[in-house]
Formats: sequence, C-alpha cells, structure tokens
Amino acid sequence: MLKNKGGILYLVGLIISIVIVIVLYIKYSEDPVIDEQVNDVKEVSSFDPEKEKELKAQADIFFTSISQVPKEDIPSNKIALGKMLYFDTRLSLDGTISCNSCHDMNTYGVDNLALSPGDTKELGNRNSPTVFYAHLHSMQFWDGRAKDVEEQAEGPILNPVEHNIPSGEFLAKRLREVEEYQTLFKEVYPDSAQPITFATITNAIGAFERQLAPMSRFDEWLDGDKDALSTHEKEGLKAFIDNACITCHNGPALGGSMLQKFGLYGDYWEHTKSSVIDNGVFDLSKNENDRYVFKTPGLRNVEMTYPYFHDGSVESLEEAVRIMGKLQITNELSEEDVQSITAFLKALTADVDDEFKQQ
Repeated sequence: MLKNKGGILYLVGLIISIVIVIVLYIKYSEDPVIDEQVNDVKEVSSFDPEKEKELKAQADIFFTSISQVPKEDIPSNKIALGKMLYFDTRLSLDGTISCNSCHDMNTYGVDNLALSPGDTKELGNRNSPTVFYAHLHSMQFWDGRAKDVEEQAEGPILNPVEHNIPSGEFLAKRLREVEEYQTLFKEVYPDSAQPITFATITNAIGAFERQLAPMSRFDEWLDGDKDALSTHEKEGLKAFIDNACITCHNGPALGGSMLQKFGLYGDYWEHTKSSVIDNGVFDLSKNENDRYVFKTPGLRNVEMTYPYFHDGSVESLEEAVRIMGKLQITNELSEEDVQSITAFLKALTADVDDEFKQQ
C-alpha cells in the first residue's frame, strides 16, 4: 500500500515538473525581451563571413603580419653581447642607468613615465618610446633624426641629460678595461683590429633590439586565424580603417614610417593639456612647415606603453584615441568608434620571450 502510494506521488511530481517546464518554455519563447537578448548574443559572438572577407582584404593592403617580416641572420653571440650591453649600467657616466632603465623589457620596452630620469636624475624633454618593434620603423626618435636602432642607440648614451657619457671613445675605453667584454667583442668582431669601439657597441645593441618583435593576436588573424580576434576587435579594425587611421598607422609596426603634424585640426596642447608646447621637427630644421611635426608612433603594444604622445601627457588609451580623432581626422570619432578602436588596439599587445629579459 505505501509502495503504491509512493509510486503515485512520484508520478504526480513528474507530471507537475513536465507541466512547469512546458509553461516556462511557452512563456519565454514568446517573450520579446528574451528574444532580443538572444539576438544580441548572436550579434556579439559572430561576424558576417562576407564582411570579414572584405575586412581581411583591406587589412592585407595596409598591414603586414610579423610572421611575414623577413628575419635577419644575426649571430647569436652578437645578440647575447647586445643584451649584456643593454642591461649594463656602465653605459652611463655615474653607472646609475642602463638602456633598460627607460626601455624596460619587463614592461613592454618602456618605463611608463611621462618623462624619464637620466644618469643625473634630470628629466628628459620627451617621452621614451618602446624599443619593441622599433627596428621596423623607418626612422627613430620623435623627430625622426636617426635612421635605425643602431644610430638611435648612440643618442641617449651621449646625451648629457640621459646616459651622460662624454664621448664614444670614452665609453669604448671604459669597456676595454672589462675582461669579459674583451673576450666577447673579439669573438663577435674577429676581423676588427680594435673590436671594442663606439660603433661596435651600438651595433651589438641594435642586434639585440632587432629581436624584439613578438607575435600578437592581430598577427594570428592576419595569418588566417579568424577566431584570433573577437567581433568587437574586428569592428574596431574596421573603424580604424574607415576613419583613415591607416593613413599614418600602417605597415608591420602600424606606424613609425612618416612625419606628421600633431594637430591638423586644432592645437594639440589644448586637448592634451601639455605643460610645454613642443615644436617638434621645427627645432631641428627651423622650417616653419615642420612646426608641431613628429614621427607617427608605431601602435603595437600601445595598450601597455602609456602615457601617450611625445610628452606623455595623456594616461588613458581611450582619451588618446578621442584626441587623435579630434585633431587628426575631419570627423570627430563617435564614442562607439572610440571603444571599438581601443578594443582593436589591445589586440596588438604581445610580450617578448623571457630570454630577452634580465635573468
């Protein structure tokens, strides 16, 4: 009797459960709000195949994957020597800073300071850009005065506000007194009557810096992995192209290949709130057309290389994108475009392997 009663109760409970499920299904399947939420999820999680095909075709015109950049055949012992020099504080007069001090391998090749302190703790007058991907740029420094990373390495070493080394020969003589450097330079530059010179020092540093080009998710997408970027990031790439950001930020480094006036449609300092108005290339050329002209920075790792612009005056990437929209393109960017472009830029983030960091 109890057994039968328990069976009946179980059956009744099962029927009630089934009825509840059916009622809920009918209720929510007819609820327009739920339908709208489902549609929103589909819209966020998918990207039209034809739209993506067109976007990829455009991207292939303006950008180059790191995987497609020819790799230079540089001997491993030269790279190792360059790394040693890069981290050596003896490359500053008082031994207080190294190349890594302002271009830290642990923080994407920057120090995240607006202006960097030098050997005497005096601040430089321009923001220290990342050394990651710098060898892919066609010019170096904010005013483009150096042609490559080897020539760029000379500047900070001899700058009295930075490494404060009196001369190239002074540094060469200092390193010639180091037994380990005597051995390493002779191995790397065996045909040189005097292996340790200012030229070989900066050449070795350049060899190390030429290794700093890690693959990002954007590179994976360029190489054919459609899932490497989210829908939001793809929309950001489309907005980046449609708003003509690719005029200055193109190629393998997404920039670094041209000089451009900062403030085509307004005075940059009114938007960046810069404390000092920097004349840019004008300071070198004295040509009025070069006033407020700077090298366009590469955008790889821009998420991690704040603060932004030549003076490090802006902390927020979103704000930097807004300012660029106001100053460099005819139409001010919508907030939707700001957010999607920012999302795309974050897909450019990539760190170097630990072998390039100080052990």
